[in-house]
Order: sequence, then C-alpha cells, then structure tokens
Amino acid sequence: MTFNAPFYRWRPHPWHGLSPGEDAPNVVEAYIEITPFDLIKFEIDKVTGYLRVDRPQRGSSQPPALYGFVPQTYCGRRVSALSPHSKRGDGDPLDICVLTERPIARSEIILRAKVVGGLQVVDGDEADDKIIAVMANDNIWAHIAEVDELPQAIVERLHHYFATYKNMPDKKTVLTIEGMYSSEHARNVVQASLEDYDDEYGR
Repeated sequence: MTFNAPFYRWRPHPWHGLSPGEDAPNVVEAYIEITPFDLIKFEIDKVTGYLRVDRPQRGSSQPPALYGFVPQTYCGRRVSALSPHSKRGDGDPLDICVLTERPIARSEIILRAKVVGGLQVVDGDEADDKIIAVMANDNIWAHIAEVDELPQAIVERLHHYFATYKNMPDKKTVLTIEGMYSSEHARNVVQASLEDYDDEYGR
C-alpha cells in the first residue's frame, strides 16, 4: 500500500506534528480550536495536544470566524521585530482566523487557509498577531486576496472581538490593536513565525 502523506501510528501533536503547509506562507494549514458557535474558549494543551477548556467567554460576543493556529509556528523574536510596540513574542503558535461561507460548527479540524491580512495585536508587551485568512477552496471567499476586499462589517467584527475578548470588569485591559495589515505583511509574519519555530524547536 502506498501513502501520499506521512503515516502516523499515533495521532500527531497538532502544534508540533502537523505540517504548516507546503505553500506556506501564502496558503497554510490551520488547526481550528474555536468556532463562531462556541461560548467557551478552548485552547490547545501544549503537553498533550488535546483541547483544554481555557475559560467561558466573559462577554456576550462570539468569535466572528473559525479561530486556531498554524502548526509549527512560534511567536518569538522575529515576530516581535515585526510588531514595533512589542518587546517579545507571546511564546505561542501563530493565531489565525479563517472565514468560510458555509458554517463549520466543530473544532479540532484542519483546513487550508489563504492568508489575506492580519491584526497587529499587542497583549501587554507581547506580540500576539492574528492572521486573517479565507478557506482556500471556499465557494464564496476563495477569490479574496487582500483584507481590504472583505466586507467592512466582517473586518469590524474581527477588530471588535479581539479588542474586547479579554476584558474583565475588575481588571485594566492591557491588550491593544495597533492596526490591520496587508497580505504581504501577514505572509512576512507567518514566515517569521516559521523561522522562530525552527530556532525554538528545530524541524
């Protein structure tokens, strides 16, 4: 029997065992942790690779897109260098939001995502960029090449969600959104995170 993809005897760790995609940084593989239907914030457990309940969403807003990360990426010094108001990367895989026309209501899936832009998020002093992408074979969104081509309402939802999703009534917000950037800069951030991963973990 011939396999066109790597054969795994066991389930690979989503962060370290899955590919970032042969066409990265233009088109990447995205591992989805949260859907727009989730009222709980799930996050990959770095030790086991399973989804862990991080916290219930404190506010009423829900994620406006599929949300996860790009495997074998790491937000380190190169990612931070592309974020002038940060002092370091956040030490996590690179976050990604993926727009699809058909609702996807389950997480722990992987899909091919075309990078179209991003949000430059700084959480405290740490670079916490959010790459914006469209599902590469989507019937409606696949033609999008730049974040500026997206409907303004969707852009506003993404901005509002990430500007407020960590708000707590008894704590001062330390997260800021420095701006939105183009697909070219987004691809540079993805490439930087791939190189940061190489430095931190090797391939």
